[in-house]
Amino acid sequence: HYYLEEGEIRAPVVVNCAGMWARQLGEMSGVAIPNQAAEHYYLVTDDVPGVDPGWPVVEDPSSHTYIRPEGGGLLVGLFEPEAAAWGVAGVPGDCSFTEISPDWERMAPYLETAMRRVPRTLEVGARNFFCGPESFTPDLAPIVGEAPELSGYFVGAGLNSIGILTGGGVGRLLAHWIKHGHPDMDVTGIHVDRLHRYQANPLYRQHRVVESLGMVYKCHYPFRPSETARGAKRTPLHARLAEEGAYFRDVSGWESADWYAGRGGAGPPEMGPLSFGRHEWFPNWEAEHRAVREAVGLIDMSFMSKFLVQGPGAGGLLNALSTADVDGREGVITYTQWLSDRGTMEADLTVAKLAPDRFLVVATDTMHRHVEAMMTRLAAESGRLAVVTDVSGGLAQINIQGPRSRELLGKITSADVSNEAFPFRTAREIDIGYARVLCTRITYVGELGYELFIPTESAVHVYDTIVAAGEDVSLKHVGLKALSSLRMEKAYRDYGHDMDNTDTLLEVGLGFTCDFTKKEPFVGQEAVQKQKESKSWMRKRLVQVLVQDPEAVLFHGEVLLRDGEVVGDIRAASYGHSLGGAVGLSMVETADGKKINQKYIDAGKWEVIVADRTYPATVSLKPMYDPTNEKIKA
Repeated sequence: HYYLEEGEIRAPVVVNCAGMWARQLGEMSGVAIPNQAAEHYYLVTDDVPGVDPGWPVVEDPSSHTYIRPEGGGLLVGLFEPEAAAWGVAGVPGDCSFTEISPDWERMAPYLETAMRRVPRTLEVGARNFFCGPESFTPDLAPIVGEAPELSGYFVGAGLNSIGILTGGGVGRLLAHWIKHGHPDMDVTGIHVDRLHRYQANPLYRQHRVVESLGMVYKCHYPFRPSETARGAKRTPLHARLAEEGAYFRDVSGWESADWYAGRGGAGPPEMGPLSFGRHEWFPNWEAEHRAVREAVGLIDMSFMSKFLVQGPGAGGLLNALSTADVDGREGVITYTQWLSDRGTMEADLTVAKLAPDRFLVVATDTMHRHVEAMMTRLAAESGRLAVVTDVSGGLAQINIQGPRSRELLGKITSADVSNEAFPFRTAREIDIGYARVLCTRITYVGELGYELFIPTESAVHVYDTIVAAGEDVSLKHVGLKALSSLRMEKAYRDYGHDMDNTDTLLEVGLGFTCDFTKKEPFVGQEAVQKQKESKSWMRKRLVQVLVQDPEAVLFHGEVLLRDGEVVGDIRAASYGHSLGGAVGLSMVETADGKKINQKYIDAGKWEVIVADRTYPATVSLKPMYDPTNEKIKA
């Protein structure tokens, strides 16, 4: 409902395509859309003899400029590295085609550099130096899709100054979404629900837009860190990890340790020169990786999304969403998927049954609001009595992982953590020092390990207890770079990176999570069963790829070849320090209807194109590291 001076407007579907006004329009319905206007500049020259209106647009990111014909002259546009926010308090409703007084002092150096790129522009007069507002998003990706706050409320905004190029595609995507009830393209990186409400705060928008506009023409190095609007969220362990030399990066607003420089540095560690190759902290990353494989590592995972689901209908609600049976025995944690009614992926998470009417759902940081909306909407639609509470900030999460993790845990608790008393997938409250901690035996790195969920007020005490006992078992602090390389060696999936909403459960190789014998079918079960019977999923499968040359590195997007033909690209990647080379996951598709099975894998010559070189590769349907899961169940 919208209440205007002219009266009330009711509609089953609303599409917010209000550009730089999208945030304010969204606020009228309680929907957070954190785009922000900034000053955007271009100069139009007087007529230049010989200019052809058919000339292409010339872009020179190193000069922060684009140049194209405009009338009889040239237009010199700017995306300067540090922008200026405009209209933070609100964009006036009547400012269509608004012109802002230019800041000549700030912009003159950028303009001079840009015009030197085409010296002819310096020889003619300037018809106009225009400054107008243009809106940008926190991560420079569009804001598209159905809002998590309100069913039927769709957004198509935040196109970051390339709306003329992308508007048609966004419009077509939204039209399909509204008509058919689902998007038919990968929207995991542009969905409105990836963003958080705090990002719509005035100060956050004011600070971040300065960087967002400038990022348009900066080189998008794989590990480039966000520099503005930092420190929004800090885990309880932040100060302790800083003492250990943690290099922090922005993880959905959380300051999370990416890798460690170690104690004794002159100051906070720095990223160093950005590169598409190995960075100078590569040895630190390798040492952390090997510590988990050979001894035990401590990983602060407090940024994960955590929800307490309670009530008499909680088990039924979660079982309806989950491919696995998550409402069985108490004290068990279950890895499961949530699907659409078409059998395509929607979420990848764990559910721990703590009591008959109490469950803990843990999902990745980027799927926070998506997962929350799925639960609350199905609860409302089905009438199940269940309350969903976001406890992400209330529970710190410390993972201790590695072959000596049981030895370490045994030193700090009176609980019996032997394999017989505490088997794989156990979820049980234990004592550590003065604290009560939920301990789950599960892993995302492919080793024996435990995830500890600790009340925030006890987190530092538990951390100190772990670290003190860890000296005897070679405990090492481990960051997210190592987490990524460890999980990639094990071919563990990550929704939103190597899986998306267009992939089916069977295509990504997670059919083993299905329980078709539950009393009530899960969402998407019929579609999964039909695809399983038809075997259509055999023509599109997620595979693991290992580059044979140890000097090569992968990030994502590299092309995968079979017998010289393109069959896919690398969706996500890291460096497999234990496997001896860069490793990634790729979705392989066959155009000729061939089944992708072991015979197909063995019969092909596999290669990966990295930059300007082609490298031999090994491809596997099974994890290359510990394919029989002996280590995690030890």
